Amino acid sequence: MSETTNDKEFVEFVVKAIVDNPDDVEIERTVDEMGVLISLKINPADMGQVIGRQGSTAKSIRTLLRVIGAKSNARVNFKIIEPEGSQHQRPERSEGTERVERVEKTESVDDVVNDLKL
Repeated sequence: MSETTNDKEFVEFVVKAIVDNPDDVEIERTVDEMGVLISLKINPADMGQVIGRQGSTAKSIRTLLRVIGAKSNARVNFKIIEPEGSQHQRPERSEGTERVERVEKTESVDDVVNDLKL
């Protein structure tokens, strides 16, 4: 591996080892004034495996890429491109709205005490 592509080859090796569809893995490496950007495109069914529980796998890959970049004095960023048709569901409402609805559904203390007396 040459020093300029260690990061790309590392990501390719790791991602292909953990996904079910390694032939669908596409990695693009771009360099600009901000540093190196590694963009990853994968099969929609493999998104959960690459991201991991609460983002732990993706976070680990990013951490190791920082180490690789530090060896060659480069800032390396990692971007997972969400494929069309992925299973990821975005929340439909903000957290504040949900909280207001929960507050409106609760009973007052007096109502609860009156129910207990019956």
